[in-house]
Amino acid sequence: MGDISHFYGADIDLSAGGDFLYIADETQQHVIKRLLTAAGADIWNLAYGAGLGQFVGQPINLSAITNAILSQIFQEASVAQLPNPTVTATQSGTVITVTITYTDATTGQSQILTLPLGN
Repeated sequence: MGDISHFYGADIDLSAGGDFLYIADETQQHVIKRLLTAAGADIWNLAYGAGLGQFVGQPINLSAITNAILSQIFQEASVAQLPNPTVTATQSGTVITVTITYTDATTGQSQILTLPLGN
């Protein structure tokens, strides 16, 4: 049985008939959860979480954001280590867009995850 589809910070996804939807890309959901979880918030694994929320309201530092993501993405078991995941952060005004390219360790498929981060 798969995990219930839920985008971090939003409601659980439901079908038109009201049934729970299951996630199509479990690795992507694990990556997003890891990136948005505050560093040290998981009492069972204090090294878990990039804490991207810590950058909101701070001066924009693209290299710090990129490094926080890279330090966590290499710890995600469902992300293949080879080829190396890559992270590109760009800025347009106060919006930072992060593009993460990685290979799913289970399927072997290359994935691209794009996250807009407001500041």
